[in-house]
Amino acid sequence: MRTRIDSRTSVSANRRWWDADAENYHEEHGAFLGAESADGDFVWCPEGLREEDVRLLGEVADRVVLEVGCGSAPCSRWLAAQGARVIGLDLSREMLRRGQVAMAPGGPQPGLVQAGAEQLPFADNVFDIVCSAFGAVPFVADSAGVMAEVARVLKPGGRWVFSVNHPMRWAFPDDPGPAGLTVMLPYFDRTPYVETESDGTVSYVEHHRTLGDRIREIRDAGLLLVDLIEPEWPEGFDQEWGQWSPLRGHYFPGTAIFCCTKPA
Repeated sequence: MRTRIDSRTSVSANRRWWDADAENYHEEHGAFLGAESADGDFVWCPEGLREEDVRLLGEVADRVVLEVGCGSAPCSRWLAAQGARVIGLDLSREMLRRGQVAMAPGGPQPGLVQAGAEQLPFADNVFDIVCSAFGAVPFVADSAGVMAEVARVLKPGGRWVFSVNHPMRWAFPDDPGPAGLTVMLPYFDRTPYVETESDGTVSYVEHHRTLGDRIREIRDAGLLLVDLIEPEWPEGFDQEWGQWSPLRGHYFPGTAIFCCTKPA
């Protein structure tokens, strides 16, 4: 359903959701994400865009990197394997536990911190790069606050790259088949998507921002948007992920990747 929800309820619900759903999530998506690999992998989106190929973060060796919404930290482990000094941050204790279990002695060992994205527990101007692959940003009520926090902890000249659901997909049903090609909701309706338990307890929350909203949040945080990537569905790739599918990917993008910098 769609209903208004405050930030505290959103945070609490999503923490419980990801703690409870961690096992199912990894059974369904772990292999694709490299979640069980000690060296990890960095997959930006269900379209399969990998940092190893696109290098949106630039040179990472010896850079101080923060991953926001790291989940079980496959991206953080991959970055550490490339020589970055990495901290992975996530709201879910169970996701972070799985990330710790996946690490191998002598392998990549990123630091893991349990915290929310709306109040990053770090000093100003400490990270060369901040990144997020479908982590945190779609699940917080105050995404403008997240942009401001990222700008605060980034060093001047630092880079902020994050991927989220493409805003236009909000108007379509969460269905990978033909039913998912028909607009059902107003694109400009920013009322959060909320799931509840039988007793009315909020169990999951996702927040919508239009493309313009995202761009203005970046600008208002004092960051510069240098690129916006809308990955095309790869030819011959037939793996579905929720509403992402070859059928829908043929007609419209499912992912938006925002590439930003903090002015030097």
